Amino acid sequence: MSDPLLLTVEESAQKARISRAKMFQLLKAGEIESVKIGRSRRIPAEALGAYVDRLRSEQRQAVA
Repeated sequence: MSDPLLLTVEESAQKARISRAKMFQLLKAGEIESVKIGRSRRIPAEALGAYVDRLRSEQRQAVA
């Protein structure tokens, strides 16, 4: 079975190993991309990787 394209907030939080509340904070701040389908909020799977890549880049720049 292939990986899902969209994850729930809970699935995304578990995958990132952060709390559900922290995931909602990141979504509200626009730090992680999400889409709304009806009343449901979903996070594209690649959005988590993009967020981590951005954090790593920012941290590398701060050290340099």
